[in-house]
Amino acid sequence: MRNDNQRARIAITAVFAAHGAVSGSMATRIPWLQEHLQLGPAALGLALFCPAVGAFVAMPMAGRLVHRYGGRVATRVLIALWCAALALPALSPGLPWLCAAFLAYGAAAGMCDVTMNAQGVIVERRLERSIMSGLHGMWSVGSLAGAGIGVVAAHAGIDARVHHSAAALALLVFGVMASRGLLDTRPEPGEQAPPRFAAPSRAILAIGAVGFCATFAEGASMNWAAVYVKDVTGAGPGVAAASYAIFALAMAVTRLAGDLMIRRLGPVVTVRAGGLLATLGGAVIVMARTPVPGIIGFALLGLGVAVIVPLCFAAGGNATATPSLGVAGVATITYLSGLMAPAVTGWIADVTSLPATFGLIAVITLAGALLAGALRPAALASGGAGPRARDPHDASRG
Repeated sequence: MRNDNQRARIAITAVFAAHGAVSGSMATRIPWLQEHLQLGPAALGLALFCPAVGAFVAMPMAGRLVHRYGGRVATRVLIALWCAALALPALSPGLPWLCAAFLAYGAAAGMCDVTMNAQGVIVERRLERSIMSGLHGMWSVGSLAGAGIGVVAAHAGIDARVHHSAAALALLVFGVMASRGLLDTRPEPGEQAPPRFAAPSRAILAIGAVGFCATFAEGASMNWAAVYVKDVTGAGPGVAAASYAIFALAMAVTRLAGDLMIRRLGPVVTVRAGGLLATLGGAVIVMARTPVPGIIGFALLGLGVAVIVPLCFAAGGNATATPSLGVAGVATITYLSGLMAPAVTGWIADVTSLPATFGLIAVITLAGALLAGALRPAALASGGAGPRARDPHDASRG
């Protein structure tokens, strides 16, 4: 049994890395799509809005797929679809086709996100130690690797249709082969299928609120860090771009190392400490008028929010009888936050200023720290039976 659990951990780690590699590969070729299809900013913005819409609509249905086909089959099929979907946007002949491709791309991404996080929650239970932060860290590593290859391909002038088709095939094979070791989780006899669309419970809403705060800060920083450092602190384009790279690197390193901290401090203390550190980073950003403090502020913000979302996914999976249902509820809320953050940041900055906007983001991360008690195991248990009582494999833990 122990060997099965370790094999499952390796398999789900590989799935997270493959999922991140697809995302990183796509991000680097957006300029090619814009130029190839001759899209203006408004048209490109419409197309890039579609993945979030597809994910938001499809994620609530992931729990039903897991119930019907089992966690391993659902995750293997969805990671294959997500990898294959990488090729679709570049093959689109026009804007309507591009929007349709991005809707399918987002739906596959969101549903796979739910099933792989649910699988991670179950593996974490079996191993009886935190692994979710490391899994999300491997997603970041995969994203950075995919982006790096994409940068090389773009610099070499390789057509994105060729690049993404080859990458989709390679990642599809890797994802399907690596995911063979996933746990074949099945519903208990007589267990009812989850509804196709279910309103989140009060416990899930509370956990989702914490994730909302962290994801909002993350989404705003990802899209506005370089702009902030260039426009507010007067940095050149290279230094401004480096601010985002440092922010992303800080998140990746923290997630990879975060499980040790979580095991020592527990989820509530870890989220509170992370939220306070992110708030400090936001304050440094607001006060920064030269590049170095601005970059330090974004690094602190990245360090602070890095492990919060993985902990929210783990808490959501443990708050319901069916992990995929809890994960789907939290994921829907965090995706909504990620969808809103870039645009809302721009709107507020247009009315006030970028420093004032990041002052508001510091307040949001502080709110997340104050709400961290929603991740306390006692709070989760109050919404129903404890997660371990619902795990049919508990008796065979070794």
